[in-house]
Amino acid sequence: MSSIQNKTDVILIGAGIMSATLGTLLKELAPDWKIEVFEKLSKAGEESSNEWNNAGTGHAALCELNYTVEKPDGSVDISKAININEQFQVSMQFWSHLVNCGLIKNPQDFIMSLPHMSLVMGEENVAFLKKRFEALSKNPLFQGMEFSDTPEKLMEWIPLIMQDRPTSEPIAATKIDSGTDVNFGALTRMLFDHLASQNVNINYKHSVNDIKRTSDGLWELKVRNLDTGAVERHTAKFVFIGGGGGSLHLLQKSGIPEGKHMGGFPVSGIFMVCNNPDVVAQHHAKVYGKAKVGAPPMSVPHLDTRFIDDKKSLLFGPFAGFSPKFLKTGSMLDLVTSVKPDNLLTMLSAGAKNMSLTNYLVQQVMLSKEKRMEELREFIPNAKSEDWDLVVAGQRVQVIKDTEAGGKGTLQFGTEVVTAADGSIAALLGASPGASTAVHVMLEVITKCFPDRIKEWEAKIKEMIPSYGMSLMENPELLREVHTSTAQALGLNEKKPAFS
Repeated sequence: MSSIQNKTDVILIGAGIMSATLGTLLKELAPDWKIEVFEKLSKAGEESSNEWNNAGTGHAALCELNYTVEKPDGSVDISKAININEQFQVSMQFWSHLVNCGLIKNPQDFIMSLPHMSLVMGEENVAFLKKRFEALSKNPLFQGMEFSDTPEKLMEWIPLIMQDRPTSEPIAATKIDSGTDVNFGALTRMLFDHLASQNVNINYKHSVNDIKRTSDGLWELKVRNLDTGAVERHTAKFVFIGGGGGSLHLLQKSGIPEGKHMGGFPVSGIFMVCNNPDVVAQHHAKVYGKAKVGAPPMSVPHLDTRFIDDKKSLLFGPFAGFSPKFLKTGSMLDLVTSVKPDNLLTMLSAGAKNMSLTNYLVQQVMLSKEKRMEELREFIPNAKSEDWDLVVAGQRVQVIKDTEAGGKGTLQFGTEVVTAADGSIAALLGASPGASTAVHVMLEVITKCFPDRIKEWEAKIKEMIPSYGMSLMENPELLREVHTSTAQALGLNEKKPAFS
């Protein structure tokens, strides 16, 4: 093992959207800090951030029904939707700042305007969607949302879905034109290109094998160069573990008490992609349906227009699956080796509580292509098997932890940051809305880990994110300004020629 110790200020583990965002923010706030990045794959944005490994939805809670819950009294709780929308607005402001500063040349390479829609069938679901629409459309964040339960209007909005559909069942949709399709893979690569130009050292094909605290309070990483097999030691004052599903193992190795009693449950995903350009041309929206009973929120069926590699594509899914790997490029032993004495009870409790989820995943794994086509035909009645291929999406690791509300072994759906009490190390765990809220989440990391610098950095943060520290919902004037300036900077809501 190399006896040379490489000292640096900040180490980012994993070259995905989270590390890219944190690195870019820190370079703006503390340009003189030395940053090292370690990524075990050969390039940036290849795991969860890759454009084929996620749905590319700019998650602003415009269409995702699982962010709005019907309460026992029949009213609809929209607080989570408001929260997620506010967080996405923060990302949009930061991306606009990068465009305005010339750090991102062409925003259309990673973001496009695209209507976001929710679609439901059946009397009960239609009644819920109407209530949801009434609750959201009164809120300034969701201005411009439309509701329709008339087949003629829906035919105008979603011809591919309405064509040849039996008219017997009630059907309704909401539509809002301020939605987006985001290519998080492209954005990640752009941010790392920028960081490389700012003297950030990005080490690809380098795997972090161990992490421990030194006597002088620094973090020491044991890093293996996968090309040469050489092992290097790197120390830093601050470490961010942003390695997607791989974060849990490293968090456990750090030994911080905040990482105890936590586990992870991997869920894999499969999308169906349409390879017939005539079919692709007939649909222009992200249309989210309702999750089946027993399905995890990340398995909400949706039919999405995507813009990838300058081409318009159509994806349907995700179908959930199970693999014990925590990363697409991970090991079959990931799940087993993540069980430790401190989280054993938590993991066993989660297993006992989530039998229905386990059964659901087993059923999903067993689905034939024809069975998947049947689910697709609930969206596109006349879908033909030969027009669709299967694409394996990324692995997601849902956080399992003990909570007051859910008790021991509660499965969390969402994005979670674990930070050491002294702020010297932080790890990102969990899944959706993840990438869409990366800027908000990384600002949270900065606030928790560098509390003594926040006052000094506040003016710069506000320059990058004008709404920082304020609620857009409570400041309609600021919300209007933000909407206008971000749409202008990112080239959104303009009529653009459709891709071929």
